[in-house]
Amino acid sequence: MASSSVAAPAHILGHYRMEEAPRRDLVPLSDARYGRVTLRRSAAAAWRRMAAAAAADGVTLIPVSGFRSIAHQERLFFDVKAARGQTAAERALVSAPPGHSEHHTGYAVDVSTPSVGDDLVVSFDKTDASRWLRKNAAAFHFEMSFGKDNVMGVSYEPWHYRFVGDSHSLRTFAAPRAAAGK
Repeated sequence: MASSSVAAPAHILGHYRMEEAPRRDLVPLSDARYGRVTLRRSAAAAWRRMAAAAAADGVTLIPVSGFRSIAHQERLFFDVKAARGQTAAERALVSAPPGHSEHHTGYAVDVSTPSVGDDLVVSFDKTDASRWLRKNAAAFHFEMSFGKDNVMGVSYEPWHYRFVGDSHSLRTFAAPRAAAGK
């Protein structure tokens, strides 16, 4: 059987190639309610500070998803694509192809709040948690990755935030941030 090893392109279906974080750099978030959610140490520390500040303002932030391996993304992308009868382009509007998810980096987190549970839905943007994040996330070095009408053509994801609070995270997201004018 011929080798199926093909280098991932830098950009595919609206998503940039992302390197998988080394497992040794990942730590669990103690406040994760929906299974084990891990982030890189720097992002996890900033998350904890941000969640505590939100709680002090009466807002609950729940981390639903953090680091995701390329192998996990492979299943998530292709299994759901098949189950829903989607084309790769349709699936890429709501889920990055394997090797291209910000979750691989250990810097991205999907956020929820009790009123929407673990559902990642656009209506999250109407919650107190989303309003709080739009106003305060930057102070903790988090930014929304896929805003309305983003230049990458990815569906609006008001729950998806990435950490950009150290030099490695800035380098990691340099291409998508430049494309978005950040």
